[in-house]
Amino acid sequence: MLKKERQAVILRNVNLHNRLLVTDLSEEIKVSEDTIRRDLQELADDGKLIKVHGGALSKSFHNSFNSSAVYAMENKKIIAQKAVTLIKDGMFVLTSGGTTIIEMAKALPQDLHATFITGSVPAAFEYMKHPNIEIVLIGDKLSKGSQITVGGEAIAKIRQIRADICFLGINALHINHGLTDNDWDIVQVKKAMMESSAKNVVLTISEKINTTQRIRICDTKNIDIIVTELPEGDELLHPFKKIGLKIL
Repeated sequence: MLKKERQAVILRNVNLHNRLLVTDLSEEIKVSEDTIRRDLQELADDGKLIKVHGGALSKSFHNSFNSSAVYAMENKKIIAQKAVTLIKDGMFVLTSGGTTIIEMAKALPQDLHATFITGSVPAAFEYMKHPNIEIVLIGDKLSKGSQITVGGEAIAKIRQIRADICFLGINALHINHGLTDNDWDIVQVKKAMMESSAKNVVLTISEKINTTQRIRICDTKNIDIIVTELPEGDELLHPFKKIGLKIL
């Protein structure tokens, strides 16, 4: 694989999953870790990603306030429009972080009366723009990589809640391996959110379907609804529909 092709694969994967490790990239692309480190440095120097110890972060995620810089933005807007149809007046709504969640927040009706509970600073900022929404911001240590609060205090607070619905922005979804992520602290928060909600909704662009990361959040059967930019009858979604998941 030529360097240009290799770096395109790296950039797509980092944008898709927000954070990736040098070891994982080396294994997937089948080049040395030193080669991956050089590629990451070049991409960082070009302003295309953020190089951190052991890996890289997506620059598009960290520019989430600038819609034009967000990866697959048009698809995320479609997902957001579908997701808001699930939210009704009076609901207690748990949400994770991520650019698709932020788009959902922007798409909420101005006359919606609901309570939103989140540890995501960018999402809370968007909820503040809606006059009839009450916001509960879950406090604890802030993960700079994911822009969401993590840690024991955040998890303890989440477990005191009984939400009507939970919306999760995700990194990877696979019919056999379920929901997975690459950040241990974020995984624990998402697990607590799912356990504290009557209904769990996954928001994902189709590129993340049939991908996996190293840390399991839950089995596929623990999800209630999947929302993608695809039409409900798309072939990619058939395995999930077959096991009883609702598709939007």
